[in-house]
Amino acid sequence: MLCVMEWMVIYTVPERKNMDVKACITEGKTALGIELGSTRIKGVLIDFKGNVLAVGIHDWENSFIDNIWTYSLEEIHRGVRACYASLRKDVELKYGITLHTIGSIGVSAMMHGYMALDKEGNQIAPFQTWRNTNTQAAADVLTELFQFNIPLRWTVAHLYQRILDGEKHVERLDYVSTLSAYIHWKLTGKRVIGIGDAAGMFPVDSKTHDYDAEMTEKFNTLIGPYEYGWKLKDIFPKVLVAGEPAGELTEEGAAFLDETGELMTGIPLCPPEGDAGTGMAATNSVAPGTGNISAGTSTFAMIVLERMLNRVYREIDIVATPTGFPCAMSHANNGTSDLNAWVGLFGEFAEMLGVRAETGELFEKLYTKSLEGDADCGGLLSYGYYSGENITMINEGRLAFLRTAESKFNLANFMKTHLYTSLGVVKIGLDILIEDEKVKVERIMGHGGFFKTKGVGQRYLAASVNTPVTVMDTASEGGAWGIALLAAYLVSKEQGEELQDYLGLLKNPLNIFEI
Repeated sequence: MLCVMEWMVIYTVPERKNMDVKACITEGKTALGIELGSTRIKGVLIDFKGNVLAVGIHDWENSFIDNIWTYSLEEIHRGVRACYASLRKDVELKYGITLHTIGSIGVSAMMHGYMALDKEGNQIAPFQTWRNTNTQAAADVLTELFQFNIPLRWTVAHLYQRILDGEKHVERLDYVSTLSAYIHWKLTGKRVIGIGDAAGMFPVDSKTHDYDAEMTEKFNTLIGPYEYGWKLKDIFPKVLVAGEPAGELTEEGAAFLDETGELMTGIPLCPPEGDAGTGMAATNSVAPGTGNISAGTSTFAMIVLERMLNRVYREIDIVATPTGFPCAMSHANNGTSDLNAWVGLFGEFAEMLGVRAETGELFEKLYTKSLEGDADCGGLLSYGYYSGENITMINEGRLAFLRTAESKFNLANFMKTHLYTSLGVVKIGLDILIEDEKVKVERIMGHGGFFKTKGVGQRYLAASVNTPVTVMDTASEGGAWGIALLAAYLVSKEQGEELQDYLGLLKNPLNIFEI
């Protein structure tokens, strides 16, 4: 049971200077980040100092259809537009002005997965999210071929599994991407991707900032007997790093995003990134020796490496920061989905009693109550496998809550159990990195909805990894804020300014203290 010294670190963003926010918005001195998460599409408008000016939200949920976790193309398109409409309305309500232009835009989404288009740009296979674990055979073959871990959720695993399964659409492939690269293409017409998200499609070379050339050739040789009319780099997006221009908002893209027709064209976009890359940007964990943990529907830890690992681990992905540094990832498909369901059940019960509680209030009270729980959680045990889990080799979702007659079954222990369980799988990978590989981590930053209730999430994370954890005031803004920062970096960085230096000017820690 996870029960070690608990730490808490408070992290804050400097107070806003007195400035004319209306002028900032109307003059386009802003950056917009849009992130398509698993349960929410969120847009965050910031100034070039990182201050949040407006927020837009659209809630959604994946579907399990024909044994595939997916979102329909209609849901994706409608969700992005609804998110932007929500943000535009927030600007109008707060400042009494219409949003006509933006300094820069960035798009992020849940990493990995499989989006397949033909040469006319039509979707020719269901979108498969990171949550799918139907690629075991392909991932095993590719891992052996490359001598490099290929997780089940990576795009190349999905692609090769489609080949192994003899799916006819593969012959017609013209473009294969992640969700972020797909939306970026809709806005700009450019088939490009940030290196962090690219590293979840196929292994990348941190020196060349491109897909690994030797592994690319091995893959092309592997699929040669099928005699397709394409090779890997023909159908994958071009790799870019943070700070490189990635296209501009086209007339078609503006119409796609803003149905009112008010948004101007020509707005520059930064390279699209996955939610791992935006988490690193949001926490300034982009230099070797730094790390962050994003905790939400899925939970993943990112540790930027000073050296490569001694061997291949199926529990550890080797990916990249938005600037191309190699990064070790411990990714758990299952984070707070089961926990969220229980909170929803408590909310339903409260409503039945005539008490209507806001969702945020429910989470805050239940999370805080957990702090009263016993160190061993009263002998309670839960498994939150809402979907399959790569690290523990569970290929289908299985949910369970267990107790004995001797267990101390009360609300505090119940919530504490589920909070710890949300971090249980990701801890397996972190233990390999910290205990087996002796990877040095100067600091770990936490972000995501898990940390929204102050003083709770970071306690459990710190106890899980036995390391002080820093959480920012912007923790709950998550990746949408992170991709907005990457968009701001594109247009407001000083010449030659490194990303970590740019991000370091935006926020400063106040203090650290033990609890």
